Amino acid sequence: MANNIEIKKEIYLDHAATTYLDPKVKEAMLPFFCEEFGNPGSFNSVGRRIRGVLDQCRSLVAGLIGARDKEIVFVGSGTESINLAIQGVYRANKGKGKHIITTETEHHAVLETCEYLEKEEGCEVTYLKPDRYGMVSPEQVREAIREDTILISIIYASNEVGSINPISEIAKVAKDHKILFHTDACQAGGILDIDVKNLGVNLMTLNGSKIYGPKGTGMLYIKLGTKIKPLIFGGGQELGFRSGTENIAGIVGFTTALDLVQHNRVDETKRLVEMRDYLSENILSIIPNTILNGHPTKRLPNNVNVSFLNVEGEALLLYLNEHGICASSGSACTSKTLDPSHVLISMGVPYEFAHGSLRFTLGKRTTKEDLDKIIEVLPGIVKILRAISPFDQNVKEFEQFADQVNIIESKQNTNVSNEGSQ
Repeated sequence: MANNIEIKKEIYLDHAATTYLDPKVKEAMLPFFCEEFGNPGSFNSVGRRIRGVLDQCRSLVAGLIGARDKEIVFVGSGTESINLAIQGVYRANKGKGKHIITTETEHHAVLETCEYLEKEEGCEVTYLKPDRYGMVSPEQVREAIREDTILISIIYASNEVGSINPISEIAKVAKDHKILFHTDACQAGGILDIDVKNLGVNLMTLNGSKIYGPKGTGMLYIKLGTKIKPLIFGGGQELGFRSGTENIAGIVGFTTALDLVQHNRVDETKRLVEMRDYLSENILSIIPNTILNGHPTKRLPNNVNVSFLNVEGEALLLYLNEHGICASSGSACTSKTLDPSHVLISMGVPYEFAHGSLRFTLGKRTTKEDLDKIIEVLPGIVKILRAISPFDQNVKEFEQFADQVNIIESKQNTNVSNEGSQ
């Protein structure tokens, strides 16, 4: 009976949630499930071979991000990496202070870790409010620094609206004040520059599921000399920072995926930017009372986040899914709640408008034909939902909000033009 079920062609535009496993990554992983199964901690020939593979992976990842081998710690996810960075640094350095600086727009892995430390371990956290685009400035960070600040953690690029923070500039502020700096670079790993020397960070989080690698894999870069305590104790694996027998197949997959995306980054970025702008410009021009969330240019090449007046984002997703189009209304980690995105609310997007948000995130298999399908069906879906919507927000209020955004963008574009002419 299953063979008689018609399977629709799916257009997958939720790459910020997860990516498929690249076939080349799968091929690299396969020998380490059954053939090369040894424990890298064993001293026999089987274990020593696997130790060699683990060392090669560590060295390759280090080279890809401009680090040293001893600065790479393989972990089980981006979330684990973030927890190790924040909890580990706090516990190792709380003799010097108890203050952490982060932002209101971080991934929940950062926010909930900070909230835990506040509640259970006496930590004090400053949550910086972003500007209209979901970004924070070096000046904001500088003003928030206290004598007892021991860690700053700022997301590299927003998983929801795609805006890119000025990480290298913020890192300089942290360095000037001798404060450790961590960045969650999970969304940036396959698209942006992740050279830790260029960024100037002390700690950086990456994971495999955002770069066409296996789920349940990740890493934490820890600059040599950084004081940090482990979360997991046992055999002292991963340079003593993460005990437990290493997931060699996963580490090989993560390493191969990172190598592939970083070497293809420039060409893929150019392709994605063209398609991103094509999709956003068409949506904004065809569907009235719609705004783009996040910075118009300083954003991830694959992210389009838009809000529609008088439309529920969840309803949009259901209708799009009927057409075989897979998108999202925000972070996959909070998709089970009907609350509007904490990122959009923090950016100042009115509650009612934030409810009508939709996120498209493009990937390697995305084609212009896929985007044309969205442009074809989305206007009709919005029209239907607005006709039956229980919301009746004032269009003038929406237009005033949109005008404010346009004024800000006009000023920024003028500043950019002036800077370019100097």
